[in-house]
Amino acid sequence: MILIIGATGQLGGQIARQMLQDRQDVRILVRPNSPYQPLVEAGAQPVLGDLKDPLSLAPALAGIDTVITTATAGQRGGDDTIERVDLAGNQSLIDAAAQAGVRQFIFVSTIASDPNSPVPIFRAKGAAEARLRESGIGYTILQANGFMDVWIPLIVGLPLQQQRPVVVIGEGRRKHTFVAMQDVASFAVKAVGHSAAHNQTIVIGGPQAVSWQDILAAFETVVEGPIPVETRTPGEQLPGLPPVVSENMAYLDTFDSPIDMGAATQTFGIKLTPLEAWIRSYLVSMDA
Repeated sequence: MILIIGATGQLGGQIARQMLQDRQDVRILVRPNSPYQPLVEAGAQPVLGDLKDPLSLAPALAGIDTVITTATAGQRGGDDTIERVDLAGNQSLIDAAAQAGVRQFIFVSTIASDPNSPVPIFRAKGAAEARLRESGIGYTILQANGFMDVWIPLIVGLPLQQQRPVVVIGEGRRKHTFVAMQDVASFAVKAVGHSAAHNQTIVIGGPQAVSWQDILAAFETVVEGPIPVETRTPGEQLPGLPPVVSENMAYLDTFDSPIDMGAATQTFGIKLTPLEAWIRSYLVSMDA
């Protein structure tokens, strides 16, 4: 049986649904007020628990062969802090999984993970990766590049909806291999029991490295019209978005992150989603 942590989130939900469609035995760790009922109706077995409560983890892990976690504090606020979820919570989960005899632990992380990073979320992810590698559990670490589903709606989709210019930091020419969330979910699903995923760190990106200029050009192709653009310098805030988004946009403007996905897609049999196809699907969902 497979235990998924983060199944009520966007990425974890896609992983859970893919596995349920494949008729896998899926258990999900859920909190009482989380929207997990649709997954139960699809066949998932719920168990109440919380990464912040280490004592709740042992019952959830009973009889589990594989753990997949996408859980993160993100911007939820309240008691769900990076320190309590991404750092202490993941460490408690890894320790409990080792005690329970879990055979494979699939941890969805980020290419920016680094236990010495000045950015708290990247530092917590890096610390969790290190703990997992030292745990003795068979591990698979999926280091994903930026999600199309997160960054593009924030930077381009929201301004389009509000009929205002798109704002980027810098010249928008740094190239990053943004990846569709459904493709990362597919890698997590395919990694279960796969020999090529055993004790491996797999870096995941999209089919090509693109800049914000490339993304805007693709939007203009799809919508058949120009999109007004403004620029800001690092340190300036993007209108209508939390400061952390502006900080990360400034960070993305300091480097390129090309990833050659040829070998990984062939090994795991995954066809990556092209940028323009993702944009067309996204715009349809906006109109729905």
